Order: sequence, then C-alpha cells, then structure tokens
Amino acid sequence: MSALAIGLLIFVVTVAVLATGLPIAFGLGAVALLFMVVFDGWHSIHFVPETVFAGLSDFTLVSLPMFVIMGAAVASSRAGSDLYEALARWLHRVPGSLVISNIGACALFSALTGSSPATCAAIGKMGIPEMRKRGYDADLATGAIAAGGTLGILIPPSITMILYGIASETSIGRLFLAGVIPGLLLTFLFMAWALFLSWKRGTVLVDADRIYSMKEKLELLPRLLPFMAVIVGVVYALYGGIATPSEAAGVGAALCLVMVIVIYRVWSPKDLWAILRDGLRESGMLLMIIGTSILFGYMMSSLQITQSVAEAIGEMQVNRWVILAAVNVLLLVAGMFLPPAAIILMTTPILMPVITAAGFDPIWFGVILTINMELGLITPPVGLNLFVINGITPDVRLPTILKGAFPFMCCMIVAIVILCIFPELATWLPSYLMG
Repeated sequence: MSALAIGLLIFVVTVAVLATGLPIAFGLGAVALLFMVVFDGWHSIHFVPETVFAGLSDFTLVSLPMFVIMGAAVASSRAGSDLYEALARWLHRVPGSLVISNIGACALFSALTGSSPATCAAIGKMGIPEMRKRGYDADLATGAIAAGGTLGILIPPSITMILYGIASETSIGRLFLAGVIPGLLLTFLFMAWALFLSWKRGTVLVDADRIYSMKEKLELLPRLLPFMAVIVGVVYALYGGIATPSEAAGVGAALCLVMVIVIYRVWSPKDLWAILRDGLRESGMLLMIIGTSILFGYMMSSLQITQSVAEAIGEMQVNRWVILAAVNVLLLVAGMFLPPAAIILMTTPILMPVITAAGFDPIWFGVILTINMELGLITPPVGLNLFVINGITPDVRLPTILKGAFPFMCCMIVAIVILCIFPELATWLPSYLMG
C-alpha cells in the first residue's frame, strides 16, 4: 500500500473508533498501536513509552493545569454574575442590550478562564434565564451564549493556543498576542448581529422603562477591579520579561485563587477541594490526549504519511488560497466530530509543512485554526457548547439553540475572510510588542 492509501485507512479507522464513544486518549492510542504493530512489527512497541513520556516532559505543558485551575477558580465564584450585572446596567438602553451584555461578559470571562465550556456554563447559567425572562426569544438568548462561549479559546489565555504552540513549535506568547485583536473583532461582530436582530424583531423588554442611576451604574465597577488585577498581573508577568508562559500561568492561577478566597469568600476546604479536583480532572484528560496524540503523530511520521500528504498538497498546481480554503474545510469537518485538542494535535504536524510552504505565517494560521475550532464547538453533531447550553436550559430544544447559533457561525466565517484580507490584524500586535 502507498503512504497515502495507508493514511486514508488510518483516517477511516480513527473516525470509526472515536465514533464508538471511546475516550479520545484511549482511541488515539489504540489506533496508533494497531498500525505500528501491523506495518512496523511488534518491536515498534518498544518506542511507545519513550515517545509518550518525551512528549509530556515539555516544560511548556506546566501552563496547561495552571490555566485550567484559573478557570475552575473563577467559575466557582460569583465573578461571572458581577461581570454580567455591571455590563447589563451600563448597556440597558441599547437595543439587544442584555444579549450584548452577555457577549461582553463572555469576552471578559474568557480572558480569565481560557476555556469555552467554562465560559459558556458560567455566563449562561445567569444570562439565559434573565434574557428569556425579560422578553428575548429563546433562539437568540441561547445562540448568543453558545457563540460567546467560544471566545474562551481565542481571547488569551487560550488552552487551544497553548496546544497549537506546542504542536507547531511556535511562540505561545506571540500566539496569545495574535488572538487579542481577532478576539475583539469577533466580539464586535457578535454584538453587531445581536443589536441588528433585536432591532429587526422589535424585541420589547419587560423592564424597558427601568432607568439605572449613575450611582447604580458606578457601584458595581469596583467589583470588576479583581478581574483587571488578574489580567494585568498575568500580562505583565508574561510580556514584561518577568516570566515564561508557564510561569505566568502559575501567577494567574495563584492570583485567581487569592481573588476567590479573599474577595468571594470561597475558602471552605470543600470548595477549595472542588476547584483542585476539577482542575486535576481536566488537566489529566488533556495530558492523556496530548501523550497519545504525540504517539499518533509518531506513527503517522514513521509510516511516511505526514511527509507524503505535505508533498502531495505542495505539488498541487493551485493558488495558495485554494489550499487554505481546503484546509479550512478540513478543519471545519473535523470540528463537527472531534474536540479542538484532538484536532490540533492530530493535524498540526501534517498541516504545518503545507502552510509554511504556501508562504503563510504560522502565528496568523494559529488564529485561523482557532476560529475554525470555535466553529466546531457550535456545529453538530458534536458541538460541545450546544450540549452545555442544552444542559443549562433543558426546556429549549437543540434545534432551537442551533438556529440561534447559526448566524454567529456566519460571523466567524466573516472574521476568517477579514483576517485573510488583512492578516496584520493578527500579526501586528505580536510584531510590535515582541519584535
């Protein structure tokens, strides 16, 4: 069999194995072992422990559990409700104000958690009941939170970008900076659609006559200071030359724990144990996926599949934008079935030679890839955020949530097109601040 034929067979077997519901780490590991034994013989098993542990020994991976703990700590407190209430009071008179407030809260919450499901759950639990109670349609209320939650993997710190940085051997600090302006762009597009749809539908709020005084608006602003302090602390540690991304993640985790203990009074042993338990569970899951995906990548490389695919795409006599369009379609289809971590760690070793050969900036492509991962989070059949929202609001049917999320998917596609036309939106900030 040719390398490309083996690659197609691996793809079919991998999809079939993961479709059984087997945990991703075990599924990837099983497929890697199967093809290593079949094509390289039983002696290839000797390379398994060395390959897995060599991949997990990367010091950069220390940042993963730290950022996970940041998200777990913030999600366990009233931090999300404070953000939401403050924005709601300031934007109350704007059409679609409550939807815009929720999207803004998702964007700010993302800057602390780096996790889409955490953002979706924390803001959705408060925002969706409030929006529906005040007259907003169920599809808009749920779709906005489902889409707003995806900002967690674009606005730094982003666990997805850390994984991409590790897999592509690019600077995580530059990737974080590259996601700032596109994250704000996507937030603006989401807000613009929410404003337009609320105006078009003529949404009438049940408390439209309510007027918040300046005192009521200002009294909640001090509650936002802890958020700003944590964000500034992490950014200063990372870009002030004080700490590496891994060390800055430790600073962020420590600041978030201090914030929820001192300000939000989350200090009982039971509550602290829940934070550490959730952080350990998610970190263990991610590290197992990373370890087995590294083994999967080793298998693909040893069978010459990665090299053959890159060579075949490189020999295509087509415009480089056609290649990028094909890559985007591949990522979108993969995102319908697999979570971002698995897609990034499986496809990056194959795509990086193609992207660099076509003359695209790996940092810029990291942002494009992340937006594609965002699309996957709200695209059936395995759109994680859709199921998170459905769990929060079981009385709203999944098709209704999907109907509300679809226009926001279009906003993401528009953002990808804008970034293709103006790549400086992703590359300017890292170049300006880091040279």
